[in-house]
Amino acid sequence: MNSCTKNILLAVAALLAAALACTINVGGPGYPTPAIPISTEAVAGLQSNIQTAVAAGTETGQVTLVFTEPELTSYLYYYFEAQSSPLLTNPQVYLREGQMRIYGTAVQGNLEAFVYIVLTAGVDDQGQIQIEVTSADFGPMPVPVELKDAFTAIIQEAYTGALGPAATGFRLETVVIADGTMTLTGRTR
Repeated sequence: MNSCTKNILLAVAALLAAALACTINVGGPGYPTPAIPISTEAVAGLQSNIQTAVAAGTETGQVTLVFTEPELTSYLYYYFEAQSSPLLTNPQVYLREGQMRIYGTAVQGNLEAFVYIVLTAGVDDQGQIQIEVTSADFGPMPVPVELKDAFTAIIQEAYTGALGPAATGFRLETVVIADGTMTLTGRTR
């Protein structure tokens, strides 16, 4: 074997090793445009709006919470960023036609795929938010079995964590998702 052939084989082997060490994007549904902006200000706005709604509810007994696409997108972005192995990265939350449509990127091993998850929200018999995954597209990767439980837990945590101690004294009555907002209405007990 001459030195030119050895150099070519070494170069090919090095490229293969580098490719195996990298994450390979296998596609999946693309992100829609325009992108929802992510900011710490949106998360602060969400928290401020909740505090205002809870304070008003202590006086009137009626609580109305309005979440926007930038607030929920930013909340999920920072929530997942804090995890060592996040289920989803680069989330984008669109609130349209009764659905919460979440786009993001999922990684399993060396494979990365764009994902699309559709959630609906309602109210259960106890006046708590009820989240249901109605569809999920993880491109060619299998949809994780724990997807429904994970997203239900995340939304529940966002909901109860945002309301704090007031969550125990709050009975949800309606959830409306339309035109870029999710509106929750309920009463204090």
